[in-house]
Amino acid sequence: MILQALLRPFLSTSLLLAGLAAPALGDDLRQTPVAVLELFTSQGCSSCPPADALLETLAQRSDIVALAYHVNYWDYVGWPDTFGAEANSDYQRRYAAMRKSSRIYTPQLMVNGTADVVGSREAEVYAAIDAATLPLPIAISIADDMLVVDIAAQAKLEDAVIWLVTYIDEADVAIERGENAGKTIRYMHVVTDRMLAGMWEADTGAHLKLPLSKVLSAPTDGVAILVQGDRDGLPGEILGAASYQR
Repeated sequence: MILQALLRPFLSTSLLLAGLAAPALGDDLRQTPVAVLELFTSQGCSSCPPADALLETLAQRSDIVALAYHVNYWDYVGWPDTFGAEANSDYQRRYAAMRKSSRIYTPQLMVNGTADVVGSREAEVYAAIDAATLPLPIAISIADDMLVVDIAAQAKLEDAVIWLVTYIDEADVAIERGENAGKTIRYMHVVTDRMLAGMWEADTGAHLKLPLSKVLSAPTDGVAILVQGDRDGLPGEILGAASYQR
């Protein structure tokens, strides 16, 4: 199993799951979503607020893992996105390369890593969600301040990469300049980091133990676990997902 150095001491290939503690009251634990929504958005994009609002609505659904990746290529318009990151822009470019396209845009919504939808077009977004499935279940539990992840083997699928995506639950931002100047916009599930956790092998599955104190360091208060196909370093189909939020 290929592991990121930070997490290597906390991963286990042999894990007894009996007796795990339940999440604390008020925590949000999602283990059976049908769709992962990845919205590429920007505070400097005048077309994005409707998509941001739709993601806020969809993030409330227990069968969805919603993530907002703020890009930085609109910063030149006059308002540097307070959550914008070059890593998010690069991730979007890799999706474009996977589709053999040079076009990136906001608000772009990727559904399960395969469907490409304009994030503000509600009918198309809901249609993509209705057609979405995640074939690989992921079980997560909390025990002794550790996040325990169990992903079973499923020989019919191909090996894939395990990603940890941390996020801020919500944030209100007063935008002073640029195309959205004068607006205060609420952003949901704002991605703060995307980290390689290891490999899921179709024949053997995977077991991980992650320290919550490291995974959910402030201001982060949520984490999604994604199992995603890889095509020569480019993101592929998302096979399974789960999330935990304090």
